[in-house]
Amino acid sequence: MTDERSIYILLTNTGTLFTKVIQSYTRAPYNHASISFDRELTELYSFGRKHPSNPLNGGFVKENIQTGTYSKYPNTTCVIYKLQVTDREVEKMKRVLHIFIRSRQKYMYNLLGVIGITLKEPVEFSNSYFCSQFVAEILQRSGIKLWNKLPALVTPDDFRQSERLQLVYEGKLSEYTLGNAEQE
Repeated sequence: MTDERSIYILLTNTGTLFTKVIQSYTRAPYNHASISFDRELTELYSFGRKHPSNPLNGGFVKENIQTGTYSKYPNTTCVIYKLQVTDREVEKMKRVLHIFIRSRQKYMYNLLGVIGITLKEPVEFSNSYFCSQFVAEILQRSGIKLWNKLPALVTPDDFRQSERLQLVYEGKLSEYTLGNAEQE
């Protein structure tokens, strides 16, 4: 029997202009998705801004909830979910993730893919992802299927609606502590 473990999905709303534009269409409270392998969110990955002050330069990023983009937006709101997975699934996810890490410079942000979601048409380019597409891709390539749709059509709100995810914390990201996570 395989041991059960958890991974964490972080959904955020920084309140940036880009987020407000997306939110005006989606009406969803959170418009950015990241994946983490620990409750402390120290191993946090996504597709987003490579530099906090430049929203136009996006791609694969290792995020930090204390520095970088999140430190620039201290009123960022979030919701954190955990997903029960097996050790084998974590191993597969980390293997897929290391492909992204090794080739991080060649990945770009899939802005057209975000537009494709509004048209319900997947727009996929090699080496190009948006945040929720990336997280869904990591899960799918590891054998975890949460929805009957392509990763290129998965939105951050789809994570919020998934019955397999368990709520860990909701509130200001700057107020999230391990103490919050230990209350689960």
